[in-house]
Amino acid sequence: MAVSDFFDAKLFMSATITLVVIMDPPGTVPVFLSLVGRKPMATRVKAARQAVLVSLLVISLFAVAGQAILAYLGIGIPALQGAGGLLLLLIALQLLMGNAGSNEPEAAEDVNVALVPLGTPLLAGPGAIAATIVFVRQADGHLGAYIALALAIVTVHFVLYTCMRFSGVVIRLIKESGITLLAKIAGLLLAAIAVELVANSVQGFISGAG
Repeated sequence: MAVSDFFDAKLFMSATITLVVIMDPPGTVPVFLSLVGRKPMATRVKAARQAVLVSLLVISLFAVAGQAILAYLGIGIPALQGAGGLLLLLIALQLLMGNAGSNEPEAAEDVNVALVPLGTPLLAGPGAIAATIVFVRQADGHLGAYIALALAIVTVHFVLYTCMRFSGVVIRLIKESGITLLAKIAGLLLAAIAVELVANSVQGFISGAG
């Protein structure tokens, strides 16, 4: 019995690299710091853990039943992209207007930030979900491929957690003024990502209609 029957190394590498590029672990640090950078270390660690767990849960759910869920609800990838883009745009406007990262956040807001926008749609966004569904299709019922894809998803989320967990090093370097600057930069970047998602959504709808 071939090694690929137990573990598909090619699919593992392909899925890991693709998800790392899409989910962009280093790129999440500025957004993470802009949202929770002023909070105590324990709160930052909790937010990082919750965000990664939410993302892992969402990606795993769509890996197992993504095609069935989308088919049942009659939702396509363009619709996911449009919804994710609009949600990210709202968060981006909050960052740019200075409404995010208050010095006196409510406890419930810590959880909400970890769930939305960090867990989804920033980490487990339309791109990551779509890529996961494509890789599931490529697995085509082979156990080794499913194992490789599962390990790739876990590996990427471990990298995400590591980047956010040790973002405190960045905080010590940039101080309070740096966090404020990061919030503005992160807001601009998120706005650009949101516009790109909406544009891809519109393009997807047009292509589907054509």
